[in-house]
Amino acid sequence: MLEQTIVFTTLITALILFIWGKLRFDIVALIALIIVTITGIVPVEDAFMGFGHPAVITVAAVLVISRSIFNSGLAEIVSKWFEKLGKSVFLQVAVLTGFVTLLSGFMNNIGALALLLPVALQVARKTGTNPSLLLMPLAFGSLLGGLMTMIGTPPNIIVAMMRADAVGEPFRMFDFTPVGAGVAVAGVFFIALIGWRFLPHRKGTTSPEDLFHIEDYITEVKITPESPLIDKQIRGLRFPTGVEVNIIGIVRAGRKMVARAGYERLRKNDKLIVEADSDNLKGFIDWGKLKLAGSKKIGREKLGSDEIAVMEAVIMEGSPMIRNTAIDLNLRNRFGINLLAVSRKGERTIEQLGKIKFAPGDVLLLNGPVDSIHQTLKELRCLPLAERKLRIGTERRVVKAGAIFGTAILTAAVGLLPVQLAFVMAAVVMVIVNLISLRELYESIDWPIIILLGAMIPVGQALETSGGAETIASQLLVISGQMPPVATVVILLVVTMFLSDIINNAAAAVLMSPIAINLAYAMGASVDPFLICVALGASCAFLTPIGHQSNTLVMGPGGYHFGDYWRLGLPLEIIIVLIGVPLIMLFWPLGV
Repeated sequence: MLEQTIVFTTLITALILFIWGKLRFDIVALIALIIVTITGIVPVEDAFMGFGHPAVITVAAVLVISRSIFNSGLAEIVSKWFEKLGKSVFLQVAVLTGFVTLLSGFMNNIGALALLLPVALQVARKTGTNPSLLLMPLAFGSLLGGLMTMIGTPPNIIVAMMRADAVGEPFRMFDFTPVGAGVAVAGVFFIALIGWRFLPHRKGTTSPEDLFHIEDYITEVKITPESPLIDKQIRGLRFPTGVEVNIIGIVRAGRKMVARAGYERLRKNDKLIVEADSDNLKGFIDWGKLKLAGSKKIGREKLGSDEIAVMEAVIMEGSPMIRNTAIDLNLRNRFGINLLAVSRKGERTIEQLGKIKFAPGDVLLLNGPVDSIHQTLKELRCLPLAERKLRIGTERRVVKAGAIFGTAILTAAVGLLPVQLAFVMAAVVMVIVNLISLRELYESIDWPIIILLGAMIPVGQALETSGGAETIASQLLVISGQMPPVATVVILLVVTMFLSDIINNAAAAVLMSPIAINLAYAMGASVDPFLICVALGASCAFLTPIGHQSNTLVMGPGGYHFGDYWRLGLPLEIIIVLIGVPLIMLFWPLGV
């Protein structure tokens, strides 16, 4: 009884911390692991066995493969296909959501969304469609697609391996397909035909000009012969109290300097590209004995050139920028880029840029050297929202990546190799054939997710060994009472879906799988329908932007508010229960 009390207290505390969000979910998982280990519930020698669990290895390999497919240039080819979409919102939603759903069945769903998010914004930009009508359907489609195969989403991988612990054999690659594909097809049809009409028309990222109104706060000023700025470096300037400006770059003799402008010594007649509101601009001009250079306000064209790119990007989960400011990160001196503006929920923030603490889903407007800004965004884990040019040899690289990936899927599907080994081999081959560099390989692995899984697997087993899972299962049976056995499946599905809306879906799968197995044992039923139910529920986080990274990723570009997600998510979850439970009963009978 004491062990159960410790486990339940630990899990409740972890859930509160997950929802609170001030501590990252991997740190919360490690705290839970430490508690159950030092209290003796998990033996010390088993504390870190989760990091060698097949589910963790498989998730890491799938992330590497997804990045390799992204590198192959598939996005560029896909963007050309979608250029022919007309102005019909129904057609745009149907094609984009359907395609991301299909992709997500065979690659990590975050990777599939990252591949198509810039494409969707390009379609919105060219057709004048409000991006808020496209991006949430795209995110939800990526979640639906993950249901279709074992490798589509981490919960499926976790549940597959939990089955191996319970009955000695994991779910196979396409065991999830009958239920997952049925639910995914129903979900896509609902979203395309009706669901998108429930969405609000928010102000999203159709173009940087519309989103950020560059001309309202970027100004060009000229250094006069009397200016005290002459022979000073920008990085060493100390502005008077009350004057807050950001000097983005220098224009000297027609040549623009941005990346290393802070180290240049200013000269007479230099033009400074300055970011400031009208009051701060006046104070800066008076203090520096400057004068406006031509028009008071300038546009995007002044911020870029053949050497300088202006780009908008969205901050992804796990970015080192999260909870830091531009000053903390020293963006200009460390990375050679300037932060021009930040948008949150579709609205440009009005705080001083250097003081804004970044959050997942924020849209940034940046400028920096053309030859390095994409690599910088990779290091910062930001997804560029600008279209990219087609690279030479793209088709050949896509075929190569597809062949390697297809071989791995076939090998695992027919049982020649365990799925974790087949996918690790595929990842290694992709490195050998130069589809992904070693550096990108390690960057592509979502380490917070790996830490979360490695830490939570022993915690989930502690729930099982302490008898906690059996206790919860017995209470669920009491709730279902005299109702038919299928009612227990419905309750399990709804509880798992609710849990995945407030905590990471992988953590939801780890916690609910032991409960599902104990429910099956208590009812004398097969474990399979209950585990499939957990896999389905854990991947259906449609009510909030925090339940899944896909939802968070579109929040900024789509201009969504927290309460917007349930408008489409609630009816979608109801449809999933109505379609999913009969499919589970059809393909995975209870056997009671």
